Amino acid sequence: MQTDMVIMQEKRLEVRMLCADMIEVHWKDPAGKARRATALLEDICSAGACLQLETPIALGSEIHWEGPRQPFHGAVRYCVYREIGYFIGIEFASTSRWSRKTYKPQHLLDPRRLLENAKK
Repeated sequence: MQTDMVIMQEKRLEVRMLCADMIEVHWKDPAGKARRATALLEDICSAGACLQLETPIALGSEIHWEGPRQPFHGAVRYCVYREIGYFIGIEFASTSRWSRKTYKPQHLLDPRRLLENAKK
């Protein structure tokens, strides 16, 4: 199976929160077969997230998972292999924006706090 891979340049308008949480994601492969896998949620912001998986997911694939208070739906915008697995960039659908009020990953860290602490 050939999967389109692309490296994204940093173009985000908002800071992604670093996090770690195990989630079960669902999508359809290019042949239309329903797939699911356990993923590690690496980072998140209102517009999207980065997931780490053991398998690639084709660009443009619709992907979803259930949070405790809201479902998340989005599209794969990048898929890059890095030494320990595939990193999948998800752009959330407009009806599926993230906020701390609706879902707080098990581990959550604002990288700006690290910079503030480093300056002290």
